[in-house]
Order: sequence, then C-alpha cells, then structure tokens
Amino acid sequence: MIVDTVGLLLAVVVHSAGLQDRVGATLVLIKLRGLFPRLRVIWADGAYAGKLILWVQTISLGRWLLEIVSKDPQAHGFQVVPHRWVVERTFAWLGRCRRLSKDYEYLPDSSEAMLYVAMIRLMLRRLAQSHQVVHVTALAA
Repeated sequence: MIVDTVGLLLAVVVHSAGLQDRVGATLVLIKLRGLFPRLRVIWADGAYAGKLILWVQTISLGRWLLEIVSKDPQAHGFQVVPHRWVVERTFAWLGRCRRLSKDYEYLPDSSEAMLYVAMIRLMLRRLAQSHQVVHVTALAA
C-alpha cells in the first residue's frame, strides 16, 4: 500500500502471503508509475532496504528516491520515528470497515477493490463533514 503524507490511499496491490514484501513493493510501485508526476520521495521501513532502492531509481528514471526510515539502533524500547506511522494509521482507518475486518474475498482483485471503496467512503465522509462545517459557518454569519 502506498499512501500520501496525509494517509490517503494512492495505490494498493493485494497478493498472496507467499510473496515477500519487497516483491509486493515492486508490484505497487509499477502500478504507481506515471500517475503522480510530483512524487519525489517515498518513505519505507527497513524491510525495503537493499536492491529495491536502486530498482526504484531505475524504474522512475531517477525521479523517485526511496528513503528508508529506520529506528535509532542505539535507542532502547519504544520510540516514535517520523513518517513510519502514516501507513499504519491508514491501516487502522481501513480496519474500521466491517468488510475489511476479515478476509472475506476470494480473489485478490476483489480485496483491492474493497480497499479502494473503503478509502473512497472515508474521503467522502470527511468531505461531507467539512462541507457541513462551512455551511453552518455561513449560516452563522
């Protein structure tokens, strides 16, 4: 799953558990290619370090930088690391959707579609709430 800095879904690929995360990352990055011309930096955790960094540079023709966001190896216990929580927060938002609470779908494509539908629903609810606030403010004036 790739999200923007606010946590809104940009692209997602659902695959079998038999594929490593790095392979899944290549699938979603290929899907993302050409869609967001202003995209420059992609933050990822340490699981995506290694050959994937060079691969990202190659497929994006040098436009994207895959930046690995890591914990401080000297620190002990829990630590908040900037940028690492953005995707996790999106997973939490999507986890509130009943259809996504279990793996109900038979096909990976159906699961992907349900993720997009859930994110569309979330964005529409936010837009509706912001519209109501603006409308109420206009009435109060």
